Order: sequence, then C-alpha cells, then structure tokens
Amino acid sequence: MNSRRILAQAQFANSVGDGVYLVTSAFYFARIVGLPAAEIGLGLTLGWAVGSVAGVPLGHLADRRGPRGVAVLLALATAAAVASFMFVRSFAPFVLVACLYGTAQTGLSAARQALLAGLVEPAERTVVRAVLQATLNGGLAIGAGLGGLALWLNTPAAYLTLFALDAVSFLVAAALLLRLPSVAPGRVAAAEPKLVVLRDRPYAVVTLINAVMLFYMPLLSVVVPLWIAERTSAPSWVISALLLINTGCVLLFQVRMARRVKGLRGASASVRRAGVVMLAACAVFALSAYGWVFLLVAAGLLVVGEMLLAAGAWEISFGLAPDDQQGQYQGFFGTGVAVARMLGPVALTALVLGGGTLGWLLLGALFVTAGAAMAPTVRWARARSLEAA
Repeated sequence: MNSRRILAQAQFANSVGDGVYLVTSAFYFARIVGLPAAEIGLGLTLGWAVGSVAGVPLGHLADRRGPRGVAVLLALATAAAVASFMFVRSFAPFVLVACLYGTAQTGLSAARQALLAGLVEPAERTVVRAVLQATLNGGLAIGAGLGGLALWLNTPAAYLTLFALDAVSFLVAAALLLRLPSVAPGRVAAAEPKLVVLRDRPYAVVTLINAVMLFYMPLLSVVVPLWIAERTSAPSWVISALLLINTGCVLLFQVRMARRVKGLRGASASVRRAGVVMLAACAVFALSAYGWVFLLVAAGLLVVGEMLLAAGAWEISFGLAPDDQQGQYQGFFGTGVAVARMLGPVALTALVLGGGTLGWLLLGALFVTAGAAMAPTVRWARARSLEAA
C-alpha cells in the first residue's frame, strides 16, 4: 500500500508541473521567446515524434536495468529539459530541447508503467492506474490554475517562475520514485530479439485501435472551442465549463469505473461501450448549433466514453504484455498518445469544421468501429501469446 501512495504522490508532483506547462508553454514561446506560431507547432510536433520512437527502447531499458532507476533518471532528464526551455532563444535549440522533453516524458511513462506492473499484483493494476489517472487530473487542474495566473500577469518573470516550478516538480517526483522498492530486471534469453514487441503483430493492431480511440483527446482542447466560435452562439465561458466537467468526472468516477473491469473480456467490452458512448457524444455535439446546452450534455457523454476506454485499455495493455517485458510493451502502447497529439488536431479540425454535422457523425462512426474491433483483436493476441507460451 505504501508503494501505491508513493506512486500517486510522484504522479501528483509532476502533473502539477505538466498543468503549468500545458497552459503557459505556447504563450511563453510566442510572447517571451518570440518564435512564430508555425515554428512552435513544428518544434513540438518533432519533439513528440522523436519521443514516440524512443518510448520502446527506453521501455526495454527499464525492463533490462530495472524500472525504478530508469524512471528516476528520466524524471531528472525531464526536469533538465524544462529548465533548458528557460534559456532557449532561437528555433534550433528549441527543437533540440523539445526532442529531449518528448523523449524523456515518453520514456518516463513507459518506465512508470513497468514499475507499477512490478510493484502491484496483476488483479489490481488497472485500479491503481485509475487512481494515478485521477491524481494526474487533480494535479493538472492545480497547475492549470497557476498557469492562468502567469497568463494574467503576462510578464517574463511570471513565466520563468512557473517553468522553474515545473522543473522542480520533476525533481520532487524523482526523489519520491527513489523511495520505492527496487524491481528486479527481467531475464532475457540469449537468442531472443531485444525489442520483441515490434514483432508482436496482434499487439500492434491493439495499439493502433487504441490510438484511433484516443483521437477524442484534442476534442475539448482544440476542436470544440473552434466549433463553438464558428458554429454556435455559446458564450466563451462554456469552454471552461466543459473542461471542468471532464476533470471533475475523472476525479470522482474513474476509479469506480476501473473496478468494474475484470480480465481481457471485460476490458474489451468496456472499449466497445466506449465507442458507442463516443458516437452518442459526437451526435450531441452536432446538435449544439441549435443550443449550447447540448455542449454540456455532449461533454458528459464524452467523459463517460473516455473513462470506459481508459479502464479497458489499461487492462488490455497490461494483460497482453509479458511480465518481464512490460516496459517495452507499455512504451509501444503509449505511442498511441503521441499519434493522437500529433495528428488529431489537424485531422479532426478538418473533418468536423469542414463537414459539420456529417463530420461529427463520421467521427462517431470511427469511434464505434474501432471500439467494436477491439474484442476480436484481443482474442487474436491472446491466442498468439498462448501459442508462444
């Protein structure tokens, strides 16, 4: 139980820093550093692209060297990257630091999942992961509030102070992770390839399906605000209300939702239901042109789908991965987040704002199709793993 508490404390510490970064980074790079918007977008995209590639080998390193030590080192590397942003004044250094930041963050996520798998019994992993997700949302909310204060002050000192706070938050997380028990490295056969996950085709398809489902991520942060501005008469404060609904529901209900998911079959059913609920959310978002109250209903449906997806995906990602290779498998599964962050805003903005109601319905159909495809893919992956065993 103490290990779970420390994991949650470390998650909370750096999620406060993440919340600060998410709210202030674009304004800092544009207003203080003076980079054009196109260069900021390109640099951040390259950073996450490099990070998505580095996730698997860093996860493999966590498997071979022990996840606790690797997680601590990557938390320190993230702190160094955030601190380096304070000294960036041109595009080339910005790209280099963004790549370091994306690599360290992606690798840290994989190492943490391997650490969780090594410290928590299989039956409890999804519930503990849900606790960490709720903790993360709480930290993000606090960090976003601090970031809002910096935006209000809009001075170099305010931005630099919060970037320093972000760096310190990862130093605190590293110190907390160091207090966890050590997890023994996994053993590997001499003839076994190093990155086994890259040869696991069923797991790759499972990861692809999850990546498609994760395209919900840019909806509230990018697509819906643009939809509100262009297609509805809703007041601007509604955007904050939608984010509050999302954060509050995850804090209150994610753990309860995760407790209901038992085994791969239950997890697949949870993902399938998530697709149906997301389809309903997209249909209600399309109705918001006729009244902004539909936005609140749609946001409620979307967060239910998000929680169903998260609970099912966590159970599947842990359940299909060999225990001694959780790091590289979780690193590979986590690439879905990077893909959604890179491609989601552009693809969904074009689909929804260009297609209107039809665009929303097509997006919902994509979610429900991906959700339905998860169960047969998980059965295929499970059968392949049993054959290999």
